Amino acid sequence: MPVRTRASLQELSAIAGKAELVDGEVVEMAPTGDAPGTAADEIYFSLRKYVETTGAGHAVSDNKAFRVNLPHRQTVSPDAAYYTGPRSGMKFYPVAPVFAAEVRSENDYGLPAEQELARKRADYIAAGTLVVWDVDLLNEPAVRKYTAADPEHPAEFRRGQTADAEPAVPGWRMAVDDLFR
Repeated sequence: MPVRTRASLQELSAIAGKAELVDGEVVEMAPTGDAPGTAADEIYFSLRKYVETTGAGHAVSDNKAFRVNLPHRQTVSPDAAYYTGPRSGMKFYPVAPVFAAEVRSENDYGLPAEQELARKRADYIAAGTLVVWDVDLLNEPAVRKYTAADPEHPAEFRRGQTADAEPAVPGWRMAVDDLFR
């Protein structure tokens, strides 16, 4: 039986689409649809305006990889993020973002998907992410905010409310209704 080698960051960078390096394997991610893609774009756009106003950090859109140093995961690739670490030029971001948004696609429902989303949130937090949003466009609440300080008890935001990413993005707010444009 041949010995299988672990995939490298270089192999990950050669993938044409969105992917992550998990358990030594390149895990490709399916493209998303209209509503989840638009919601992720709205989060990025709102973060971009925040960065322009404050001059702090970097708004990061979809399909970017952040290196993390976990035993079973080497990268994360959120749908939108806020990053305050060192820049890396042409390479993957060298550390996890302080804020990450994961917008559920049509296949992100049911028990197996819930378990995978919970594992990924735990990975973000273990890697140093302070706040993770779980954005659910089909149910209420639309946004669950998980924090490193209390990852088991998310804050919940519904339509008509304004969500935040404190303490990761100080003073930034976003109307939940903007996720449904």
